[in-house]
Amino acid sequence: MSPPERIGFVGTGSITDAMVRGLLAEPAAVPQVVVSQRGADISAKLASDFPQVSVSADNQAIIDDCDTVVLAIRPQVAEDVIRPLRFRDGQRVISVIAATDRLALTEWVGAKVHLTQAIPLPFVARRKGVTAVFPADAGTAAIFDVLGNAVECETKAEYDLLAAASSLMATYFGIMYRTTEWLVDNGLPEEKGRAYLAPLFAGLSEAAILAGPKIDFIEISREFATKGGLNEQVFRDFDQKGGTGALTRALDSVLKRITDR
Repeated sequence: MSPPERIGFVGTGSITDAMVRGLLAEPAAVPQVVVSQRGADISAKLASDFPQVSVSADNQAIIDDCDTVVLAIRPQVAEDVIRPLRFRDGQRVISVIAATDRLALTEWVGAKVHLTQAIPLPFVARRKGVTAVFPADAGTAAIFDVLGNAVECETKAEYDLLAAASSLMATYFGIMYRTTEWLVDNGLPEEKGRAYLAPLFAGLSEAAILAGPKIDFIEISREFATKGGLNEQVFRDFDQKGGTGALTRALDSVLKRITDR
């Protein structure tokens, strides 16, 4: 299934900016995009950068003019923004609002829309993002496949687990930061540490992708851990001295926060 011809965004923050830039990168995946004026700096820049983008001061006009609408509003104001809007039965609505219950969204929207939820990450701007989608839906997946690839979730439990896993992004960069600090403390100039670590981690991520979905990550770990070598030592220390436990507890805590909302 192809992406829609005209897609509207209610809410114009960083995720809308990333999605629009990904959709309109050459070759553009959609001919027309409408964004709300709220978030004036971002909407004005998008309209300046892409002739396919128009800016609307009226959220209801976006709902009326677009068959596919993305709700990209801050959760704190989502109900106040959505409730007054009049959606059409059968309209495709994609919510990228964080930490918002599906039943609440359905009540706020009111109409019998085709509602999906998604967790796009900033990398969609470069068409490199992986996006969890719930429920499984070919039309929504087509949009996010353009922006990288979609992982369609069959159940809310699957979706919540991937939402929890996405919370590791800051930790990933935190590990790089702490390692850079350690290198600096031991005499290496910071710029050299950064220049070394970023490509190192990028190469490791590429190796995981190239290995394919049938290869367990622990098998890749063993490939990078020579028997009795340095990599084996660090992973053993991490695993046996609290690292794995701390990671698991953090993910459990995030999952509980997601499922309790």
